[in-house]
Amino acid sequence: MNTEEIRAAAQAALPPLEGELRLPGLAAPVTVMRDPEGIAHIRAETLSDAWFAQGFVHAQERLFQMELNRRRALGRSAEWLGASAFAADALARRLGVEAASRRDAAALGADAKLMIARYAEGVNAFIASSAPLAIEYRLLNATPEPWEGFHCIAVMRRLGLLMGSVWFKLWRAAALPVAGKATTLLRYDDGGIDRLILPQGKDSLRWRAGLEFLAPAVTALLEAAEADATGGGSNNWAVGAAQSATGRPFLAGDPHRLFELPNMYAQGHLACDAFDVVGLTVPGVPGFPHFAHNGQVAWCVTHTFADIHDVYLERFENGRVLFRDRWEETSRRNEVIAIRGEAPRCIEVVTTRHGPVIAGDPASGHALALKSVQFAETDLSFDCLPRLLRAKTVADLFNATRGWGLIDHNLVAADTQNNTGFLLRARVPRRGRDNGWLPMPGWTGEYEWEGWIRHDDMPKTINPEGGIIVTANNRVVADDHPDYICTDCHPPYRAARIAALLTKAAARSPEAAPAIHADTLSAPAETFQAALAAIEVAGPGAAARAEILAWDRQMAKEALAPSRYIAFRLALTRRFAAASGLGALSGHPWLAPAPGVAPLTQLWWALPALLRAQDTSLLRGADWDQLLAEALDEAAAVPAIAWGEWHKPRFTHPLSALFPAAADVLDPPALPIGGDGDTVWANGLVAPLGPRATYGALARYAFDVGAWENSRWSVFLGCSGHPASPHYASQHAGWAACAMTPMRYDWAAIGACAEAVQVLKGG
Repeated sequence: MNTEEIRAAAQAALPPLEGELRLPGLAAPVTVMRDPEGIAHIRAETLSDAWFAQGFVHAQERLFQMELNRRRALGRSAEWLGASAFAADALARRLGVEAASRRDAAALGADAKLMIARYAEGVNAFIASSAPLAIEYRLLNATPEPWEGFHCIAVMRRLGLLMGSVWFKLWRAAALPVAGKATTLLRYDDGGIDRLILPQGKDSLRWRAGLEFLAPAVTALLEAAEADATGGGSNNWAVGAAQSATGRPFLAGDPHRLFELPNMYAQGHLACDAFDVVGLTVPGVPGFPHFAHNGQVAWCVTHTFADIHDVYLERFENGRVLFRDRWEETSRRNEVIAIRGEAPRCIEVVTTRHGPVIAGDPASGHALALKSVQFAETDLSFDCLPRLLRAKTVADLFNATRGWGLIDHNLVAADTQNNTGFLLRARVPRRGRDNGWLPMPGWTGEYEWEGWIRHDDMPKTINPEGGIIVTANNRVVADDHPDYICTDCHPPYRAARIAALLTKAAARSPEAAPAIHADTLSAPAETFQAALAAIEVAGPGAAARAEILAWDRQMAKEALAPSRYIAFRLALTRRFAAASGLGALSGHPWLAPAPGVAPLTQLWWALPALLRAQDTSLLRGADWDQLLAEALDEAAAVPAIAWGEWHKPRFTHPLSALFPAAADVLDPPALPIGGDGDTVWANGLVAPLGPRATYGALARYAFDVGAWENSRWSVFLGCSGHPASPHYASQHAGWAACAMTPMRYDWAAIGACAEAVQVLKGG
C-alpha cells in the first residue's frame, strides 16, 4: 500500500464508539462515555463487569500496543519487528518472564484472580466483536491472539523490566580493568551533596566504596576479564492542607520514560459498586497501579532506584558452576526465537542458583548471572491492585501495598482527611551494601540474600514535619540507614529545585503545578560555567565560552545559549570518553544485554562531579583545561539554533521503520520543547544520540484532594492508540506548553460534555 492507501485503511480501522453493543459475558449494562479529550469513563454495576469493561475498552483503543508489549514480555516481538528485536527477545527468554508470570498468576488471591480473568475476557470480547482491527494488523498481515490473565502480569513486568541497579553494576564491571581504583567514581553526580527524601529536605554525603572493601569482587572480575579488556526521571510532590493555598492537600508530578508510541499510559475512569477511580491506566493491565484517586485518597509514584537486582560472577567448569567449594549442576534449555524475514535463531539459557546467565559465555569459565526481585520468588503485586482502589486513607493505601515487588516506587499519597504521606513501595532483599557496586563472586556464598526488609521497616512518613514531600528519583535515606536500600540514584537537582520553588506560597496550589512542571533552571550548568570561567581560551572557542558564561542557565526552548551549552557538554563527554579509554568499552559483552549500556551515557552523568572536584584520575595524563578548550572549539562550529528546535523529540511508531510508506500516518509530528535531563522539565537526551529529547514526561497531573473537579492532567500525545483517531495526538500541543486539561470525575458533568456514549450489554 502507498501512503494514501494506508491513511484510508487507518481511518477504516477506527472502532465504533457510540450506540449499543452486545457482548457475551456481561451481567448488566455498562456505559462508556468519552469526554472532549476522548477519555473513556466506564460505569458498571458490578466489580466483575467493571474489570471486563476495562479490558474491552483498553482493547478498543490499544489492542496492538497491548499485544506488542505482551510479545516483548514473552520474547516474541521479533516475529513482528524483525532482527532488531532479537536481543530483547533473547533477554526475555533468558529471564523466564512467561514462567514467572504464570507462577505469580497461579498464586494470587481470589480478588486478583477475578480481576485478571475478567479483564482478559473483556479483551477477548473485543477481539471476537465485529469491530475492525487496528491498521498495524493489516500492515503486518497478522491477527490478534487471545488474551490470558497471566498476560497482564507479563505486560506489567516488562514495563519495569530490570530498571535501575543492574545496568550500573554491569557498567562498572566492564570499566574496572580500564578505570582501576577510579571505578568508584563512575556514578551519577550527587550535586556535591545528596538531597534526601527522608528526612525531607535534609542533605547527606554518599558512602563511596574503596576498592579494598570490594577486593573479592575486583579480583574475581579481573580474573574473568578478557585479554583485551584493559586496552531518564520522574517528579512528584505533595503539599499538606496547612501549607496549601487552598486549605486542602494536593499532589502533582510527572512520570518520565522513553517516548514509546503509543504512550505506556492511558487516561481512564472506572466505576462500579466497589469503587470510583480516575487516573492513568496501563493498557494490558487492570486497575490503576501508579497514578489515580478514588474520591477519598490520591496516589502517585516515582522510581526509587532501590537495589533490587544483584549480578553474580559465576565460575563454570565442564558445564557446572562452583558454590561453596562444590560444583553444582546448572539448568539448561534451548529457546527458538522466530524472526520476521529471517530464519529462527536458537539460544541456550543457562541458569545457576542465582538466576539466568545474562552476559558472558559459561564455556569461557566465567559469566554473569542475575538474581532479581522481579523473578527470584513468587510476586503478589497484583493482589495489591484491587486493594488500592478501596483505600480510604493514606494509611489504608500504604497497607494495601504489602507484597508489591514488580518495580520499586516512591509512593506519595494524600487523602480527604488531610493526611499526606510517603512510602517506599518495593520488596528489597537484605544484604550488605557491597553488593551495590559490582557483580559479586557467586561461588563464595558470602554475598547471598538474607531474607527481606519487612514492609513495616520500609522508609515511610505520614504527615511529615513541614508538610511538604518531594521526590525526583533522588536518594531516599542516608547511607547510615539500618537497611541497605540503594547505591545509585539520580542527582538531587530536580528535587532541590522543586523544594525551593515550593517555599513560595504562590506555588503551593494545584493551579501552580504547570509552572513547576515547566521549570528549566539547570543546576549542573553552574559547574560547567565555573570550569570555563577558570580558563583562558583563544580562537573559535572564545565566543562560545563567552556565550555560555553570559547565559542564565535556563534551558528555555526559544533560547540559543542552551544549544551552545549542550553542544559543548556533548563534545566534552566525548573527549572524556576518549581520554579515559572508557569510550572504547562500547560493545563489551558485559554491556550487551538489551537495551545495552552506552559508555557515553554513563560518562555524561558522572562528568559534573569529576569536573567540580577537578579530579583527573580517569584522564590518563590529560587535563580538564585542555579538554574544555577542545570542546569549546567544537561547540563553536555548531550553527546557532533555538534549543527547542534542536531538542525536539521524534515520535516513532514501532512499525515505521518496517513500513516507510506508513510513517507519515503512524508518526505524529512533535513541537519544540525546553528543559533537559537536569531540569524539572526533564526532557532528557541520550548522549550517543545527540541533543534530541528521547525521554520526558509521559503524563502530568495535579490532584486537588477533596475538590476533585479542580484536578488536571495531560499526556504527551493523546488517549487513543489509533493513528487516524482525532485523539491520537490531540493533547500534544498542550503538553508541549506544560498545560493540562480537566480530569473529569463528576458523572453528571461527564454526561453533559460527552462527545460519544456507548452502552455495552450482555449478549
